[in-house]
Amino acid sequence: MELDPRLVAEMGARAKVQLRQRMKALRGAYPASALAEKSARLVTRVAELPAWSAARSVALFWPLLDKHEVDVRPLDALARAAGKAVYYPGFTRSAEGALATDLRRTESVADLAVRGQRFLEPPPDAPAAGRGDVALVVVPALAVALTGHRLGFGVGFYDSMLPDFRPPAVAVVVAFDFQLLAELPVEPHDVAGDLVVTEARSVSCS
Repeated sequence: MELDPRLVAEMGARAKVQLRQRMKALRGAYPASALAEKSARLVTRVAELPAWSAARSVALFWPLLDKHEVDVRPLDALARAAGKAVYYPGFTRSAEGALATDLRRTESVADLAVRGQRFLEPPPDAPAAGRGDVALVVVPALAVALTGHRLGFGVGFYDSMLPDFRPPAVAVVVAFDFQLLAELPVEPHDVAGDLVVTEARSVSCS
């Protein structure tokens, strides 16, 4: 008997809520010193990727350290020292009040500030990227599967934004190795990354 697609979607959404709670608790249980050491090793792995070396432009994110996200802040300095253009995600609001996601170029981390959301964003008038402007996008995750599918906080920011840039951009999902799972519940709108990088390994999801 074939299940109702709506029922399947509801089951997947509920499974994600439960998994999100478990993964938040797991990540929060680690000491900050242990996560800092893991983050440093992960940053080194990202910087060693051929896709990173070849990229003339990258999109990063400023981590929510109070939520124990991977600390990828050193990638900003590494990118700028290598002459790469650096973009960060942000929200824009239409005249009708609808929120949309984008990537905007920054000249330094001093451009970033809290602008109505819970994370640091570039100024709203910073140059916005179009398809082809960004070669590599670094993406955070609460959990990630070997397929490249990720579990975020449930806002859907990257699922809505990534199709605007890849291809040709390469999406690199970063997470601690204990967040790497064999599989995750997947919904039709979920967008998989191209590579997964933890402090212990780099996985191609192609």
